[in-house]
Amino acid sequence: MTTLTKLEPAPVIDETARLLTEHYVFPEVAEQLAGLLRRRLAEGAYDVEAAEELAGLVTADLQSVNGDRHLRLKHHVDPVPTKEGAATLESMRRDFDASLGGAPRVQLLDGGVAVVELAPMLFPLEWAAEPLSAALTLASRAQALIVDLRANRGGDPDAVAFVCSYLLDERTHLNTMYWRRGERSEQSWSLPHVPGARFGGSKPLYVLSSTSTFSAAEELAYDLQQLGRAVVVGEPSRGGAHPCQGWTVHPHLEATVPVGRAVNPVSSTNWEGKGVQPDVPCAATDALDRAHALALARLAG
Repeated sequence: MTTLTKLEPAPVIDETARLLTEHYVFPEVAEQLAGLLRRRLAEGAYDVEAAEELAGLVTADLQSVNGDRHLRLKHHVDPVPTKEGAATLESMRRDFDASLGGAPRVQLLDGGVAVVELAPMLFPLEWAAEPLSAALTLASRAQALIVDLRANRGGDPDAVAFVCSYLLDERTHLNTMYWRRGERSEQSWSLPHVPGARFGGSKPLYVLSSTSTFSAAEELAYDLQQLGRAVVVGEPSRGGAHPCQGWTVHPHLEATVPVGRAVNPVSSTNWEGKGVQPDVPCAATDALDRAHALALARLAG
């Protein structure tokens, strides 16, 4: 492990390359990328003094082959723990405590239309079940619902299924994850029962997206869209469909490597690289007003 006072790129690159070849969901691409990183290291491309600068250079190279936005070398201002996934978890906990558990806004608009904002993440369900349940139960009596994901950058797939459970009437197959480790698959379904009250599967539902909407937030929008349950309003999302894990490779650097891929049971594909395409395209700043107008028109009709 390198020290805080001097950045030594070689150990960082060697460990990142090892993690790629052992864990990346696409083994052939992993070999390409590991070779690219080692070649760039030998060329002197990573001879920089700042960990943040190295993170930017390596991330650009990691995403240069297949554009996988989950494949990153992330810089952390504060020193990060060495335990796998701990760096991301610490950062998420700070955001959780500062955002009312990831449901910072529940609002009733004119005409009986509710807005539930889920941001900045869909947090681990062992933390977030209570605030998510409270927000969705409060909105369950609305005539129409707008779920605002414009500032949501991802999170826990189990939280996606939990939220979907409030927006559907029956237990429904939402997504399947295919993992590299053990070459196994894992299906995600909505829950047969939820704490609190469901909004249900028949009242008008709209999901707001932006170019910042990412990862698990994209899955939430995509699952509901593919089921024909929600109308997505706003901008195409960022396009990251591969769940990842993080490893500390330097006191201020974390390598995040996708270990699986998502396959939707309706479309037989996912949103990787292209994002969730809105049903009603508009600027993200206009999406709430647009969805509200659509909801009022549908309720009037």
